Amino acid sequence: MKKLISPGRLLFMALIMAAVLTTFFVTLYKLQIVEGNENYENSINSITSTETVIAARGNMMDRYGRLLVSNRNCNNLLIDENELFYSGLDNDVINADILEMCRIIEANGDTYNDDLPITKNTPWEFTSMSATQRLVLNAWLKANGLKQDASAVEVMAMMRTRYKIDGNYSAEEMRIIASIRYAINSRYNINTSGYIFAQDVNINTITSLMESDLPGFDVQVGYIREYNTSYAPHILGYTGLMNDAETEKYVELGYPLDATVGKAGAEAAFESYLHGVDGEAEITRTKDGVVTSTVYTKPPQPGNNIYLTIDIELQGAAESALASYIENANSETERANAIARATGELDKIRQLITGGAMVAINVKNGEPMAMASYPTYNLETFLDDYTALNEDPNRPMLNRALQGLYSPGSTWKPVMALAALAEGFIDGETEITCTGRFDKYIDAGYAPGCTASHGTLTVDRALTVSCNYFFFSVGDTITIKNIDKYAALMGLGEPTGIELYEEKGRVSSPEYKKERYGTDRQASWFAADTLLASIGQGLTGVTPIQLARYCAGLASSGTTWSCSMLKSASSYDYSESVYEREPEALNQVEAPQFAWDLIHQGMRGAVTSGTARLEFFGFPYEVAAKTGTTETGTATNDAFFICYAPYEDPEIAVAVAIENGARGANLGYMARELLQYYFDFKQSTLNTENELTLLQ
Repeated sequence: MKKLISPGRLLFMALIMAAVLTTFFVTLYKLQIVEGNENYENSINSITSTETVIAARGNMMDRYGRLLVSNRNCNNLLIDENELFYSGLDNDVINADILEMCRIIEANGDTYNDDLPITKNTPWEFTSMSATQRLVLNAWLKANGLKQDASAVEVMAMMRTRYKIDGNYSAEEMRIIASIRYAINSRYNINTSGYIFAQDVNINTITSLMESDLPGFDVQVGYIREYNTSYAPHILGYTGLMNDAETEKYVELGYPLDATVGKAGAEAAFESYLHGVDGEAEITRTKDGVVTSTVYTKPPQPGNNIYLTIDIELQGAAESALASYIENANSETERANAIARATGELDKIRQLITGGAMVAINVKNGEPMAMASYPTYNLETFLDDYTALNEDPNRPMLNRALQGLYSPGSTWKPVMALAALAEGFIDGETEITCTGRFDKYIDAGYAPGCTASHGTLTVDRALTVSCNYFFFSVGDTITIKNIDKYAALMGLGEPTGIELYEEKGRVSSPEYKKERYGTDRQASWFAADTLLASIGQGLTGVTPIQLARYCAGLASSGTTWSCSMLKSASSYDYSESVYEREPEALNQVEAPQFAWDLIHQGMRGAVTSGTARLEFFGFPYEVAAKTGTTETGTATNDAFFICYAPYEDPEIAVAVAIENGARGANLGYMARELLQYYFDFKQSTLNTENELTLLQ
């Protein structure tokens, strides 16, 4: 019978056990006998500290996954408190080293973080403080036995004493030393993360500090927000330290008082997705500062990645079209104005365009695909440019696409047609004869004019040629109540559902007029108010995004969607879906199909034979459009344009608004450029898909 365990196998196992035990005893002998004294010295001289591990913020992509905002690694300088304060250094040496570190940082073009809310030069005075800065200061005052109402001079005197700052230092030098020691001290009094001495320093700074052999600083890897596109600054937003209102909100959610949060745009709107949670690590160093061990006691949790509904290339096309049109138009206006001044024809002087916006929306689901605003700015240099941007009279920081309020002129007329047709005041056969001036109220001194004497018109033709007279007659018949009802149903003067800050807007109404003017006779509602409201003027104020959504609603025969711009979200490593957008229809306007057909025919007619025919001549795709021009009480009118395409099966709706744009028809070229890009991109995508399809 064969043995289960042979002598050879036993011998082999014995040899392995002998080798393992030999290695173990040799290693133990080396650690305890040969290197025992050295290891003992290292153990008693090593220092373990708990440090914050910064969590990365989530990335931001467009609808196709193009990277818009990400993080880049940066070098942050931290104060090594153990090496600086607990290694036996004399206090005078500590203060001198702090001052020298600050000087080196500045000499290399970097800046250190100065949290002390006191002027940098005498006479000492408190600077303007946020609630967080006041909280930090009060905690320091209490810890150092000063009253809450102590003066800046008293605080600086205490700091000189508390930190034993030699009297030989100048007032400026003393304040530099005090500001750093105050910042370090403050971390023990309140809930903040570790003090970052200097953020995103260059390699020259680090090299200079090392060459100076200064103790007390560490280099930590951090993250800086990086913008991978120059487009969409109003949409993307930026990050920064919390203000008072944000502190109250986020501290309750566990944020440290010095947390960086989204301040505007998508960065603020989707903070809950993007924000990561910092971790903690126990770092063990030798007395020389060499790290011997890093144990993560609380791993950092990076933020989630988000996908926006915008197409960044379409956004770029919109911004480029806006900028090109406005800059060229202003150049022509400046030349014409110079001639007018030279010839004394001052009545011909026109105003320059001060700004504009263009919005594109997906007709099928309401997703905003582009939201351009002009003038714009650069997120990379935003903080450096802030003062100039804030003082610019054209307000480049204003997101005109969402916050610009305009009376939309004749782009309003389709909703007038809808109200009249849906309520049965007119039908497709109703004819109104335009004589060039609506004189029903001429005895009261009011007889508004039309752009021409259009003759006898039906509603679709009235939309095509944009006849004021026709819609004066309609508005005078259906009353302001019905006008406002259908305007609201189509989303005009109503929130769009977008997560960014937007103006709600308003529509002309007796209630709003009374709210605006109080009990004056001026607050009374007159027939003239209804007539003005009928052609999109008067007190009506809507945003470009509302106009785009309204146009999409016209294209889809009455469906208005939420304009949410968050398409999806995923975990930081893209392995798990966190959120997926579902289209949300906010309203479906009930109206006979013939009413929608007439509106569509009228808007298509504007392109084939009406007010927008020149702008789309030869365009390969069928477009339906409506132009608008609004008198603003100045020398130059505002201009508007809405359109959708393709006509038979609409996919995209576009709205353009230009301040002092003169005529709505002028804007069709911009919309055409945007539509051309949209369809070219779509066609190229289809071609690529076809090329990658296997032949059967």
